[in-house]
Amino acid sequence: MAKLILSVDGTVLREYGLSKERTTIGRKPHNDIQVDNLAVSGEHAAIITILNDSFVEDLNSTNGTLVNGKPIKKHFLQHNDVIEIGKHKLKYFNDQPAAAASADFEKTMIIRKTAPAPAPAPAAHAAPAAAVEASDTHTNLRSQASEGHAAMPDIPTVQTSASAPSTGAARDAAIQLLSGSAAGRSMDLVKNLTTIGKPGTQVAVITRRPAGFYITHVEGASFPSLNGVSIGAQAHQLNDHDLIEIAGVKMEFFFKP
Repeated sequence: MAKLILSVDGTVLREYGLSKERTTIGRKPHNDIQVDNLAVSGEHAAIITILNDSFVEDLNSTNGTLVNGKPIKKHFLQHNDVIEIGKHKLKYFNDQPAAAASADFEKTMIIRKTAPAPAPAPAAHAAPAAAVEASDTHTNLRSQASEGHAAMPDIPTVQTSASAPSTGAARDAAIQLLSGSAAGRSMDLVKNLTTIGKPGTQVAVITRRPAGFYITHVEGASFPSLNGVSIGAQAHQLNDHDLIEIAGVKMEFFFKP
């Protein structure tokens, strides 16, 4: 299990195991890691731990959060990273290989609201403009793991007829965008971790576990919703045809036949 070692001026104060999916750090007593110092905000930062991976997120603190001497908003932690909050330091220890540093981590899918594409000429069949743009750090729904970046053919709308939800992750699953200019496009959830949302606004992660697929809030002041209800800070298991709304975009989770 990953852990944090809290120290100040070289003196070790306490060790904390990262057994929770969300570990809060701050000056107020309700935090999981309380740092009673005026340089630390009441709710300063949070550590999100999913499977063997941990992220640190600054919660809009007054004095900011540093990792290895550099200010961060959100940072994927690696073994021996040092989080600095005021004069206090939290050293991260995790001697197991991080999944997010390998091919098991799906890069963040950015969702952007774009202006509608101009109407095509009568004889042409232009592909719809994608609301998801690809870069070195972002997944493109139109070319999943493809170097050729070939356009994905149109995907039929998923039927929402009732079906028995799966209780295991052996079945393959996917998400399909229901709103925005890329509505109808889908992405298979083939990785252990798939992050979705809009960095700086709302980000969540969908985790593939032995017991099934789970969605957890990672970044943003407000939480994504699942079937119209806020998911809060805890992980929620996904069932067939669950509706997710994140960063103003609706999508559907479904198990593949």
